[in-house]
Amino acid sequence: MPPPSRAQRLVLLIAILASFVSFLDGTVVNVALPAIQRELGGGLITQQWVVDAYLITLGALILVAGSLSDVFGRIVILRVGLIGFGLTSIAIAAAPDPLFLVIARGLQGIAGALLVPSSLALITSNFRGPAQARAIGIWTASTTAAMLVGPVMGGLFVDYLSWRFVFLINVVPIAVTLWLLVVLRQRDVRQPGATIDWAGAVLCTVGLGGTVFALIEQQNLGWSNPAIWGTLTLGILALIGFVVRQATATQPMLPLSLFKVRNFWSGNIATIFIYGALSLNGLVVALYLQQGAGLSATLAGLASLPTTLIMMALSSPIGTLSGKWGPRLFMTVGPAIMAVGYLLLLTVTPEFNYWTQVLPSVVLTGFGLVITVAPLTSAILGSIEPARSGIASAVNNAVARVAGLIGVALLGVVVGGVLDLEGFHRIAIFTAALMAAGALVSLLGIRNSAVLESEG
Repeated sequence: MPPPSRAQRLVLLIAILASFVSFLDGTVVNVALPAIQRELGGGLITQQWVVDAYLITLGALILVAGSLSDVFGRIVILRVGLIGFGLTSIAIAAAPDPLFLVIARGLQGIAGALLVPSSLALITSNFRGPAQARAIGIWTASTTAAMLVGPVMGGLFVDYLSWRFVFLINVVPIAVTLWLLVVLRQRDVRQPGATIDWAGAVLCTVGLGGTVFALIEQQNLGWSNPAIWGTLTLGILALIGFVVRQATATQPMLPLSLFKVRNFWSGNIATIFIYGALSLNGLVVALYLQQGAGLSATLAGLASLPTTLIMMALSSPIGTLSGKWGPRLFMTVGPAIMAVGYLLLLTVTPEFNYWTQVLPSVVLTGFGLVITVAPLTSAILGSIEPARSGIASAVNNAVARVAGLIGVALLGVVVGGVLDLEGFHRIAIFTAALMAAGALVSLLGIRNSAVLESEG
């Protein structure tokens, strides 16, 4: 394989930095939430909104980003996303009250939706064949590093500076990436005839927003309040309208024909359960370690480090084994292991001990996660022809984000509005059940390639 050219190296570095910004933000927020609550107030509901405001716009618009890149050009959209992400990060850091913070987080999600798809599109348009696979592998490994440094760096900033600096971490890599885009001097590419499904984007945003508003605010207003059941009804109707729109649009955001493929639809259903559980459990552990167990933000960030180290060490060999044996076994065993890991959190008592009560769960979850992630991705993308792999990846990414969004929104429903030890145990049981459901869906729905070929 010939070495990459200077332009290709620049493209890869730009893609890594742009995506790193988005991934980093998703990992630093959880450890900062208790400090945000102490300074701005708002309780558990505000903490949920700080996470979900970002995920609503991100999940709703991440599919639109591909169309925007086709219409306006990948570099233009990437530059807009970077500038928007930087400005909203500064606004979040300066937030005077919870409402301002939540609105700024929603705007940040819009910018974030432009970054990852545009970054991958840059790679796929500048690399071909084995070089493309290698570039995507480097991109994946580099962005995974955000999982490692995010919680620890966020904890250090919270403990020794301020939670506000957590959101300013992004400013330097954003500035460097914008400068590299100037250095690259690459002409942008626009697709003639490409259109944007604005109606679908609005329906998806209203649907997710209305549903999440009802799930979170019912803790405050009650299910009988018209604002709750009204927005829930509106959200559900909008989501139904979104599906109808995708079935009839000439250039849909979400090609429903993809869901005719068995591994694609079953893999995405498994994604809903798995990533819903991951997001909810990750948030609750970060909150409880600080608010319930009394750990500092730094120690709370370090608590998840074993999971990340296990993923970094074993992702490559597990991916190789999955390619050899097929994804079904891994996608069944991995979530089942994580379900057991979550149940180990039931050993947490008022006499808290991280080493005996939390570390076993973190380690087991790490092993389950590394067994699951690569096979899940390969099962979904491997079932779709290469020409549509980009949109298939975007759909699965959006499904994972929306699953996390709904999972976090269910926090108050599950714990009853108070995250005490009893609520922590309820979350452990609930997320274990979600993981078990993901394992069951994988067992019954996923087929290995040999089986698929024989069925074809």
